Amino acid sequence: MRWGVFAGFVHSAVGGSVVLLACTVLAMVLANSPWREAYEHLLHARVGVTWGPHAFALSLHAWVNDGLMALFFFVVGLEIKREVTVGHLSSVRLAALPGAAAIGGMLVPAAIYGALNARGTGAGGWGIPMATDIAFALGVLALAGPRVPLSLKVFLTALAIVDDLGAVLVIALFYTETIRWPALGVAAGFLVIFFLLLRVRVRPPLLLLLPVLGVWITVFASGLHATVAGILAALMVPMKSAIRPEHFVEIVRTRLADLTDTTRRGLLVDERKLDTVLELHAAAADLRPPGLTLERLLHPVQAYLVLPLFAFFNAGIALDDRALAALTGPIGLGIVLGLVIGKPLGLMLFSWLAIRGGLAGLPEDVGWRGLFAVSWLAGIGFTMSLFVGELAFKTGPALGEAKVGIVAASLLAGAIGYGLLRLTLRRARRTLIPSTPCGGRATRHVEGTSP
Repeated sequence: MRWGVFAGFVHSAVGGSVVLLACTVLAMVLANSPWREAYEHLLHARVGVTWGPHAFALSLHAWVNDGLMALFFFVVGLEIKREVTVGHLSSVRLAALPGAAAIGGMLVPAAIYGALNARGTGAGGWGIPMATDIAFALGVLALAGPRVPLSLKVFLTALAIVDDLGAVLVIALFYTETIRWPALGVAAGFLVIFFLLLRVRVRPPLLLLLPVLGVWITVFASGLHATVAGILAALMVPMKSAIRPEHFVEIVRTRLADLTDTTRRGLLVDERKLDTVLELHAAAADLRPPGLTLERLLHPVQAYLVLPLFAFFNAGIALDDRALAALTGPIGLGIVLGLVIGKPLGLMLFSWLAIRGGLAGLPEDVGWRGLFAVSWLAGIGFTMSLFVGELAFKTGPALGEAKVGIVAASLLAGAIGYGLLRLTLRRARRTLIPSTPCGGRATRHVEGTSP
């Protein structure tokens, strides 16, 4: 099951990266066209509800960043819980390498950025170059073709999931100005209600949606970023099935005989047979792992709707003289150096330390060259970097400089990573040498390459 889930995740992320790229290009085209004013008006158009003298309204930009991105983090929370429970982070040995790599890939870029922005308007943006955009990174990995080892894709995905967890902690701990504890207490109450409804197997989606909505509103009111509500709600969702597989098999074995010689018309007149169908349906629903079911249901929504909309509402950058100058300023330069140099440097250094210290081993079929190529793909920060940039700078010239740096760094890291990956795979192909008297070919693995 683990590999099937992972294959579906990769397929969704890779397909979504195409839509994400299209929306990014569209946003940049509109921001540099005669329709720029209409684009800006769309971003700031306010939508909400009113009741009597009261109103709750946000701009479309805020609805996307605070509302839809909560759904994104809900799916991220499900992915984290799955990987920690039964996936590629479920043991110290499995989690050691991607965990160490992710930590290095966060600390070193933040240190490089901080060294260039220790003082001044850009000081609060140190979290921007820490992020990795899994959708774009897997999309570039897919461009290299089917020869990319599956274990390399697994490593990159596990790395990005740990990276996402780090981003959530950074947002909650360092990009929250004030916390209103009474509102947070109410949010905890809604979380308990949501947890209990899941435990007693309440199935109507509306009944489950109401406490989740309550969590989002109260977290929003507490001062924490509303997307934290997504992570908190995801942690309440059970990962394991409500019944054991052998119990399900027993139910099917004992009840399936009742449906022998059943016709569609017979189900309309024989209530006993209809009860059997409903019982089998309920048993199948209890066998489905709730967390995995929700993740598979929502992942396409996240990949094909939430992230593309986020890119459309946040990637509109005016490419003028000021944008080019931003790359040489401390904010833009700190982001570029952090993502393009700091990410691969930190990732490789901490990976080497984990392997050298005996905590982890290189993934199967992956050598140091393959790991080095992927370390550059981790420098594609894009979506998460833009998100942290919005939190760090809100509005103003600093945010514009950050966006220019993020786009430039992500393009550069992706291009270098793709080139290195193609070179690594080409070297691996050359390890095929003639070795049989009948003209056959055998494989010789060269140390440090990906076969």
